[in-house]
Amino acid sequence: MSIAIWILIFIATFCIMEFMAWFTHKYIMHGFLWSLHKDHHKKDHDSWFERNDAFFIFYAVVSMSFIISAAEYGFTPGWPLGFGILAYGIAYFVVHDVFIHQRFKLFRNANNRYARGVRRAHKIHHKHLGKEDGECFGMLVVPFKYFKK
Repeated sequence: MSIAIWILIFIATFCIMEFMAWFTHKYIMHGFLWSLHKDHHKKDHDSWFERNDAFFIFYAVVSMSFIISAAEYGFTPGWPLGFGILAYGIAYFVVHDVFIHQRFKLFRNANNRYARGVRRAHKIHHKHLGKEDGECFGMLVVPFKYFKK
């Protein structure tokens, strides 16, 4: 498989993960697995960890499975698929957990249009503390209406 195909698979996987984040959030986290996600909207614990962090484990297992299938069983598309999921997971963690929720005190002074838009959109989502009525969107592609000056 050529490097150009690997790069295309990697980029496509990263982009599809944006859809998967939206879909998982709207229909699974705010659906039948609300019991794991609700502590992300309303803190009912003193721990740094949340039950919501279990969703990270699912995507990590999928990513690792693709990488292992490439390394051990010769499924060569597993490399760009697994690393595409991993790259999205890293980007998601940095934007959502580090930048927005400040789980680590970094990027506190970021004040460009994208940063303000992402924060504003996430704040709108978190104003709904219940399972229903929470506006859902991806992490990197935020509706333009949130990018006011």
